[in-house]
Amino acid sequence: MKASTVATNFVEYALDIGALELKDRKLKSERLSPYFFNSGLFNSGKSVLALAHAYAGPIDQMMNDKFLPEDVVIFGPSYKGTFIAPAIAVQLAWKYQRDVGYSSNRKEEKDHGDGGIILGASLQGKKVVIADDVMTTGTSFREAVEIVRANGGTPVCAMIAFDRQERGIESERSAVQEFEQNFGIPVHPAATLDDLISVLENTPAESGDDNVGEMLDKILAYQKQYGVS
Repeated sequence: MKASTVATNFVEYALDIGALELKDRKLKSERLSPYFFNSGLFNSGKSVLALAHAYAGPIDQMMNDKFLPEDVVIFGPSYKGTFIAPAIAVQLAWKYQRDVGYSSNRKEEKDHGDGGIILGASLQGKKVVIADDVMTTGTSFREAVEIVRANGGTPVCAMIAFDRQERGIESERSAVQEFEQNFGIPVHPAATLDDLISVLENTPAESGDDNVGEMLDKILAYQKQYGVS
């Protein structure tokens, strides 16, 4: 399957800055993965701009089909979502030349000053896009859904930077699939394992990176063992 242009550009950029690492790494699941997505390396203006652009495509399509920009708030769960959400909102506001709200949550509710658990735009009556870097177990997204609903918002979709498309330890479904089934809320990744494979398959042999073919074989074997359909 050929990756979309936006997904291809995002994967290529992530590889270039080392945010997608092609090396063996043990995961929390104890699985030995031949690749790893490290969102912590999106730590500069240029890299966060690339990240926001990758997120904005699916949200852009959703708004064209259903909502006006001012109807939407981008909600980023603490902690990494707190910088992802405003970056997406800026990208969308620039595109539409109209305001797009963003907010995040405090880890502990504040009982003085501005108070409450929400930082940023009000969620009351808004269509809310929940944006975070990855969905490993789905716990942070489940908590985000509860926070959004408790504060008067309606979650309409979730966004992640990279979907490993990998089944859980005790399930034949991935965390993304489990979340979508349990909440009826679609999850839109900026890129997926399939996109990474497509990019590696289309990397010219003369690129000078002899590691690509070897790691692609490892990734395909890993996908066959742990991937979801």
